[in-house]
Order: sequence, then C-alpha cells, then structure tokens
Amino acid sequence: MSVSLGMPATPAPTLAARRKTRQLHVGPVGVGSDYPISVQSMTTTLTADVNATLQQIAELTAAGCDIVRVACPSQDDADALPAIARKSQIPVIADIHFQPKYVFAAIEAGCAAVRVNPGNIRKFDDQVKEIAAAARDHGTPIRIGVNAGSLDKRLLEKHGKATPEALVESALWEAGLFAEHDFHDIKISVKHHDPVVMVRAYELLAEQCDYPLHLGVTEAGPAFQGTIKSAVAFGALLSKGIGDTIRVSLSAPPVEEVKVGTQILQSLNLRPRKLEIVSCPSCGRAQVDVYKLADEVTAGLTGMEVPLRVAVMGCVVNGPGEAREADLGVASGNGKGQIFVKGEVVKTVPEHAIVETLIEEALKIAETMETEGEPQVTVG
Repeated sequence: MSVSLGMPATPAPTLAARRKTRQLHVGPVGVGSDYPISVQSMTTTLTADVNATLQQIAELTAAGCDIVRVACPSQDDADALPAIARKSQIPVIADIHFQPKYVFAAIEAGCAAVRVNPGNIRKFDDQVKEIAAAARDHGTPIRIGVNAGSLDKRLLEKHGKATPEALVESALWEAGLFAEHDFHDIKISVKHHDPVVMVRAYELLAEQCDYPLHLGVTEAGPAFQGTIKSAVAFGALLSKGIGDTIRVSLSAPPVEEVKVGTQILQSLNLRPRKLEIVSCPSCGRAQVDVYKLADEVTAGLTGMEVPLRVAVMGCVVNGPGEAREADLGVASGNGKGQIFVKGEVVKTVPEHAIVETLIEEALKIAETMETEGEPQVTVG
C-alpha cells in the first residue's frame, strides 16, 4: 500500500469550483475559467525608458509573472510601446488614463491588452465604437479597471462615496457601451483599498456578469500591510471561485508583488506548489532555534523548482508527525535532529549539521523527482 506524502495529488483539492466566465487571450495567456489564474504586476520604470522597462519585465518574468502592465501617461511612453511589446517575454498591457488617443496607440503598438479607467478617460464614451473596432481588428482585449480613488463624479454624487454598488455600476456601464458594438473581449476589475468593500464589489459583479475578473486591493500599502490585505481579500474571493487574474499592489518592488501573488495561489492549490517550508512557531518546548533553522533551510533551498514540502520542527510533540508527513523533515531536540525522508527516519545528526543534511537530502529527492518525472513522492 502506498501513502501519499508531500505536495497534494493532482488535481489538488480546492475550496470551490471556478465561476464560469467568458474566455479571452492576453497574448498567449488564456484568461477565464477554462485557464489557470494568472499573476500580474506593473512596472515602476518610466515606460519611455525602453531598456529599463524591459530589464524590469525580465526580472518579473523570472519571478513567475504571467502578464505585465506598463503605464502610458505621455506620448513618449506611447512611442516606446512597440519595442516593449515586441521584446517582452510576457504579454504587455498598456495602462491608459485621461487620453483616449493612447488607447489607439497601444492597440497599434501590438500590446496584448489595454486597461482603461472609466472614471478618468476624457471624451471616452463617444469613442467606444472606434476603440471597439480597433481592438477587434487587432484581437486586443480591454480591461475595464474601476478604482475607488478615480470614480466618475456622477456616480460619487449618486452613491455618496465609492460603495461596492458604485464601483460595479461604473464597470457594467462601460462594459455595456462596448457590448452595444458587439465587443465582449473584456476583463473587469473593481478595486478599493478596503478589503471588505473590495470583496463585496467583486461578489456583486460576479452575480451580474460573466466577464473574467481581475482581482486587486488598490493602494494596499507597504509590503506587510499590503500582503495581509491582499491575502485576506483574494482568499475570500478565490475560495468562492471568483477571480481569473490577480495583482498584489504593494509599496514595494514589483517582484515582491509577484512572489506574494504566487504564494497566495499556491496556498489555495490554485497554482502548483513548489517549495513549501512547514515550520513551527516555536514555544517553551523548543530545544533549538527554530527561527534560525527555518530561515537557513529556506535560504538554502531557494530556487528549487520541484514540488517539495520540508518540515522544520523544534520539539518532540508535533515534530515527528509533521516531519513524517512531509517529503523531507527534521524533528529536533536535545542537541540533535532526526531526519525524515519519505516518512522514514534515515539518520540522526547533531544540531549543527541539520541544515546541511536537509539541503543535501532535498537535492537528492529533487534529482529523483526530476529523473522520474513524478511530482508526487510516495512510500510503500
């Protein structure tokens, strides 16, 4: 009899089935309920600086970003779009505010999609027919991106503030204008800085349309706060099957956004897991420095591509059980550590050799998994 260990079996269990949506393509990346949820970020460089922008896109690509957005507030930025769209390794979305002419420029430049904000695109509504025609001719999807901080004044007056209902009304109004011209390659976002308002807005939107939805808590804040707010909001929605692309908005380098977004999806089994460290929070029972041990093991295994669960435990209460259930683990105590591989104790080493031994055994497991092409470790 075989016992599954480590990463969840394929397909991994999820909390809810995906909400059924229309399907579209942002370049080669499929978006909608038939495709995996994608992770997005946005460059912080001046888009007009083509080399700097492409360098940051390369860094985001290496971190696992699926789609990247670039700002286009000026003609110089618009002029840079063809080179960026052509040379980027991942699909590029042009982010357009205030000037509809840049929407046409982005479509002509070969951008994989265009984001428009209905709250601050001047003279936009009367150009929807032309924009829809251009987007259709080039196969360019449109993201209608509503933000609480730039909501149309008419809706602010009607609702009093940026309520969930106001955000949804804005998005569906613009989507309706495109639908009048038989254009439906649309993705929608309704972002708010408050996770509670944001979650409710997406719930309402999901009830009223079948467009793919891009999730985001806008202006989420510095890394720690923004990570918490995004994880809470995304978790609430993704656990109900709502959401087709995500962007974690942090006051931090964009690569950090990708790392957080990827980890959120992995935690919900919505993206295949890679390295996962299971470690205890430490307590008065711990006989080793668990924090240091976990940090050193994480650092030593960073970059490992195979799905691997490693348990780093500091006492004999939960340690052996957690270590036994992981692909690889250690239960520490009395100045030594029991090393578990595939549920079995393979050796006992002194405390100073724990990290080195875990890394050594992890590399052995990874080599075996890659050779056999098996993402799941079993013992029997």
